[in-house]
Amino acid sequence: MRATLATLRERLAGNEPNNLASQIPGDLADPLQGEGGREDFALAEFYRRVAEKEGVDESRAIRHARAVALVLQEAVTTGEMDDVRGQLKPEYEELFGRPGE
Repeated sequence: MRATLATLRERLAGNEPNNLASQIPGDLADPLQGEGGREDFALAEFYRRVAEKEGVDESRAIRHARAVALVLQEAVTTGEMDDVRGQLKPEYEELFGRPGE
């Protein structure tokens, strides 16, 4: 979970990682704390970075990242998820899905 959240922080801009972290309990929010990295990378690079941080192959990292995304969607408000999605390229729908899914 930490690898996915840390990578998401690298991708998001401004205070968005902190906004997301404020809705996640305890130590789970730590990888999101601070300003976003504002790096504009594709979903494939997102998965590669998660794999590198976890020390696993990419297929496993993809499964982990999708599981974390599912948990995030259940744990935070719809408005916050809309804000996160708003900063991501359309290809990230594969990770986060469309609203209401």
